[in-house]
Amino acid sequence: MGWFDTSEVDAFARWVVNEVVQRMPPSSLGTADRKTTDRIHRMNEFVSARAVALATEQRPNFYKRARLANQVKWGLREAGYEKGFADTFTYELATLITVSARKRRKP
Repeated sequence: MGWFDTSEVDAFARWVVNEVVQRMPPSSLGTADRKTTDRIHRMNEFVSARAVALATEQRPNFYKRARLANQVKWGLREAGYEKGFADTFTYELATLITVSARKRRKP
């Protein structure tokens, strides 16, 4: 993977946005019941597991992490999510990837 080759993180960003839209459509976020909370938790766990795998296998540099965050944020906004949700979700995803990428690999 080259320094500026973002094809893999772009594909991952598209996958994240598609998963979020499929599992938690923007219209379903208006309610705060137990079912919605459980769906958000399951979606978050699933996406987080894939994000950690990407971070540990690919170890994206800061440019790629920034591009990934930007692609996810604007993908969510274009899909109809509110600014607050898109910003918070993107921030948490970028933080998770950054922390996971910095962990040393076990031999």
